[in-house]
Amino acid sequence: MHPMLNTAVKAARRAGSIITRASQNIDALTVRNKRHNDYVSEVDHAAEQAIVETLLEAYPNHAILGEEGGKQGGDADYLWIIDPLDGTTNFLHGFPQYCISIALQHRGVLEQAVVYDPNRNDLFTATKGRGAFLNDRRIRVSKRTKLQESLIGTGLPFRDFTHVDTYLGMFKDMMQKTSGIRRPGSAALDLAYVACGWYDGFWEIGLSKWDVAAGGLLVLEAGGLVGDFEGNESWMATGNIAAGNPKVFGQMLQVLAPHLTPELKTPAE
Repeated sequence: MHPMLNTAVKAARRAGSIITRASQNIDALTVRNKRHNDYVSEVDHAAEQAIVETLLEAYPNHAILGEEGGKQGGDADYLWIIDPLDGTTNFLHGFPQYCISIALQHRGVLEQAVVYDPNRNDLFTATKGRGAFLNDRRIRVSKRTKLQESLIGTGLPFRDFTHVDTYLGMFKDMMQKTSGIRRPGSAALDLAYVACGWYDGFWEIGLSKWDVAAGGLLVLEAGGLVGDFEGNESWMATGNIAAGNPKVFGQMLQVLAPHLTPELKTPAE
């Protein structure tokens, strides 16, 4: 395993044990509402702190972009992109679907990814050019070729309802053209599920970099495709993301195409 990936795995496991301990007594947590339906608990902060300390101990000059702590460490070539608890709402309800997401960008290119699910002790990892793994076993995207037979993951708008009508149009079409839609509530895990073929595809509007960075690299390294809603590269910048195996990906974009408003199209350079 690449040394930087190894450090990220160590960080994710440390955060996982903090989250798992806290999950045994959720009622005791202090929870703050960042904005409508956007919750953060002391666990998010403690988990992020554990991750940041672990990474900076090994790589003191690297920069960090975290969901809770924002950007720190200047303009280093190396940028760690962290979501210490993706699926906070699930976590706060005791619904066991959440994860830790850690990615490393080198000069703007995604190079390392870890998504760790502490409930199932599932560790998804990827290094650019070396494939994607679940608990040390190589994973590949699914082989399904027809959207009609595919299981597709998504995320419902819960915080920002700007695109809700557009989204519902997409949802309605996708519902009728697939074998089923799932919405478990942690985008990073959803992308990991695409990488290992449990889903055939996934799409969501308006995610943040820390939701998609690690999961996106997992999908790419597992032989899948990731893009914005027109199949282009802006998915990290816009947070409008579609992912899937190569056959299903194209068919998903066709279903989404009629619903794209100007704001959801690839931004002009």
